[in-house]
Parts: sequence; C-alpha cells; structure tokens
Amino acid sequence: MSAAHAKPPRAKVLWIARIEYRFHAWRERRARRRGLTPTVAAFPGYGGEGWVRVLGRVLIAPPAPARSRGDYARVRGWRSFAAVPIGFAQVSVVVEGVAHDVVADRGGVVDTVLPAALAPGWQTVTMSVEGGDPVETRVFIVGSEVRFGIVSDIDDTVMVTALPRPLIAAWNSFVVDEHARQPVPGMSVLMERLVRENAGSPVVYLSTGAWNVGPTLTRFLSRHLFPAGALLLTDWGPTHDRWFRSGAAHKLANLNRLATEFPQVTWLLIGDDGQRDDDIYTAFASAHPHNVAAVAIRRLSPTEAVLAGGRTAVNDHTAAGVPWVSGDDGAGLLERLEEVGILRGRPTPPVG
Repeated sequence: MSAAHAKPPRAKVLWIARIEYRFHAWRERRARRRGLTPTVAAFPGYGGEGWVRVLGRVLIAPPAPARSRGDYARVRGWRSFAAVPIGFAQVSVVVEGVAHDVVADRGGVVDTVLPAALAPGWQTVTMSVEGGDPVETRVFIVGSEVRFGIVSDIDDTVMVTALPRPLIAAWNSFVVDEHARQPVPGMSVLMERLVRENAGSPVVYLSTGAWNVGPTLTRFLSRHLFPAGALLLTDWGPTHDRWFRSGAAHKLANLNRLATEFPQVTWLLIGDDGQRDDDIYTAFASAHPHNVAAVAIRRLSPTEAVLAGGRTAVNDHTAAGVPWVSGDDGAGLLERLEEVGILRGRPTPPVG
C-alpha cells in the first residue's frame, strides 16, 4: 500500500479507560436485567443567536429510597456516584418542536450545540432516551446587546467544601447529607446584586466537580438563593491518554470557548485562593483582556486553608489591565467591586 493511501494510525487508548468502559458496560447489563431503564439527568445550558448548548448525562439511577419527608429527606452524596453512566447512548433533544438525535460520549455526557432561534432569557428544551419520558431542562439565551456576564467557581467560592484535600473531598462527596453543605457567607447576595444590576447577563458556574454531583449542586444553588445559571462540570474518570482529567485545562478550555462564543461580553471571574483559580484567570485575562471585566478572588479562612492543603500564591496583578480584587467573603468582595466600579455604590444616607 502506498504512503498516499496508508491508513492513519489509530489513537492509542489508555488501558485504564478501556477497563472503566467495560466495567460500566457490565454494570449496565446487570441494571437492565433488573428491569431498570436509562434516563437523562439534564443540566442548565446556554446559547446565543441561532444556537444553543445543551448539557446532560445519560444514566441508570438506583431506585430511590422511600422518603417520608419529601424534599427535606436526607440525601447522601454517595447516591450520586451509584448511578450507571450509559456510554454512546442516542438521545433525542427537542428544541422549538424540532427533534435532534445526538450521541452521548463514553461517559454518558451530552454536551452538544444545536441550531435554535430562541428569544433571550431562560427557555425550555427537552431530552429523552430510548423512548422514555422527556426531561425538561432550561437554557439561558444571551441577547446580542448583552455586554456583561459572570463566571463563578463553586467549591470554596460559593460552597464551603475544602475539596482539594482527598479525604475531605471524599467525605463531602460520598457521606455528607447535601442539606449540611454550607454556602460561603454573603456570596448569594453578591451574585444576586450583580444579576440585578446587569439585567440579561448570563451566569455560568464553572467547576472541576464531577457530573455525578450536578443535581446536588443545582439543588444547593437554588436552596441558598443563588441566581440560576449554566452548569459546566467535568468527569473525574480517565481519558484516552491520561489517568485523570485536568481540572485546570477544563476551566481554561471553557473560558476560551465563552470568549469565542460571546466576543462582545466581558466576564467577571469569581474564584478562590485554595485551588488554581488565580493562575487560570491570569492566563485567560492575558489571552483575552477585552473579555474580562474584573477578577474577584475569595480568600480562604485559616481553617479552610489548612483543610484545603494551603493557599495558592496569588500573583501580583498591579500591572493587570483589569481590576483584580480579593475578600474573605461575599460582603468583602461586594465592597471591593463597588470600589472598582463593577457594582454601583450604595448612596450615602443623609445626615440628620
């Protein structure tokens, strides 16, 4: 065979990724023999003029336990990880009455862009698998006139988790009742104020958390009155060429994608100093200075820093082209953002 007609070499797949897929395939067969069927866990997405990004995950969930206290029943994190992901499942996504057939990835994740002519604001689409009942999800359509948006980390930024330390992460993910998770003080007030002062602005929660905890995070954000927003998570499992996905690469790739999708939008980037948010936001601001309105970094408390395995050394941003502020909680960040003009300062009450 001539070189011109030689087949391109097949990409080698890491052996652990093949084992993971076979393990989930075995679990799927067992679940189907028990009469269980797949469903779609749908997550909030976003879109623009003429398109929409739809997010979800196809899985077979274990039977829900009988609950006597409705929405206040105790929910342990391990249940989120007991579901069986259905790789390469065919999913029907209905947008404006038009059905689109899409295929989930190896981990059952649906992350696809579809044509749509939806009005700005929150809109509804449906997803279904294997002829099952459709599941509704919402997508936020960004209007062409919008010039401001918010990207926020979750772990230790809006929710106290101390995620980087493995034992604490395992405890929070697999054991702790989801109603016991605590919000960072003042962060919901800050986020609500930002949305109120910038009507029509998108909110994107960008985290290195696994898709397994997506439903838990969505309920947490709603329960603690955080503004609704798109949820961009990742998969902790192996890829075709590495044991674990890079959380930093996941965040930076999605930030770069937002800059491409919405070149007219400047983003307020919110994170904390317990992981790599400072480095990630520095790299993004350097590559896309015209797409960054400001950066707000929450400083961990001494106890949180110990649990998180220390703080990230925050770079010197005195020469940065965008405001770079920090604070201990939402109230501190709100005050600093007022000082740099991202938020309107509250009027001083008259004396006497």
